[in-house]
Amino acid sequence: MKFKTGLGQDSHAFENNKKPLLLAGIDFNYTQGLGANSDGDVLLHALTNAISSLTGVNILGAKADELCQQGVTDSREYLKLALAELQDWDIQHVAISIECLVPKISPKIENMKNNLASLLNVSNSDIGITATTGEGLTAFGRGEGIQVLCIISATQS
Repeated sequence: MKFKTGLGQDSHAFENNKKPLLLAGIDFNYTQGLGANSDGDVLLHALTNAISSLTGVNILGAKADELCQQGVTDSREYLKLALAELQDWDIQHVAISIECLVPKISPKIENMKNNLASLLNVSNSDIGITATTGEGLTAFGRGEGIQVLCIISATQS
C-alpha cells in the first residue's frame, strides 16, 4: 500500500471588516474577521494547501483567485477542488494546529471536527485539532491574526 503525507500552512491578519470569523466553516462570532479576498477561513486554506502538497496541484493561488473574481469566496469550494484532485487516494488522518491568542478555540473544536469530517467524508476520530497561543512569541500569539498548520495522511486505494 502506498502512503503519502501532505503539509499545509496559512495565516491571515485580523481586519476591522464585516466578515464573520470562520474556522473549518464554523462561525466564531468574533468582533473581527480575517483579511482575505475569500471568506478568510484560514483553517480550510491550510487544509487545502496540505491536500495540494499531496496531489501537486496548487488550488490556492490562480484557481482560487479566479473563483474570487467570479464571486465565489466560500473556502469550502476551494477545498472541494483540492479533494477532486485526490482521485485514488483515501484520507486516513488530518492533524491541525492553530496558533492564536483570540478567539478561544477549544470550545468549538468538536464543532470544527464534525464539520471537517463531513467535508472530508472521514470519521471525527480521524481528525485532531490542537490550539496554542504560542506564549505570545509571534504576531498570532499577540492577537494580531491566526496561523494554521495542517498535516494530512492518505493511502492509495
